[in-house]
Amino acid sequence: MSKLLAEFKKFAMRGNVVDMAVGVVIGSSFGKIVSSLVNDIFMPLLSLITGKIDLTQLQLVVIPATATTTGLSIKYGVFLQTILDFLIIAFSVFMVVKAINSMKKEEETTPSTPPAPSKQELLLEEIRDLLKKAS
Repeated sequence: MSKLLAEFKKFAMRGNVVDMAVGVVIGSSFGKIVSSLVNDIFMPLLSLITGKIDLTQLQLVVIPATATTTGLSIKYGVFLQTILDFLIIAFSVFMVVKAINSMKKEEETTPSTPPAPSKQELLLEEIRDLLKKAS
């Protein structure tokens, strides 16, 4: 049992697993922020543009409700809002990845100073120079 626990601890403490856990937590919080952005800012603006139509209320009634039964409807407005959520999240993630990639490219293109020659190289250069003088 202790071997299994030690193996799990080793697995859980690897850098990739911890990074992934942090990403999941931040991602779920980011999803809430984007949903609020869509629900509280974009959708009211969109309903203002489209004639004060609340997209979440758009539905196709298949079976109307009666006094004894509940109705059946297809709520395509909620689906449209979910698509808008997805598009905003996908665009945001694309912009973050694009920014990270551009930073990586800058690091790669930044010329680094060559390392100082080792003692061996300096000695070989001196020998070469002496041989050139001798000939």
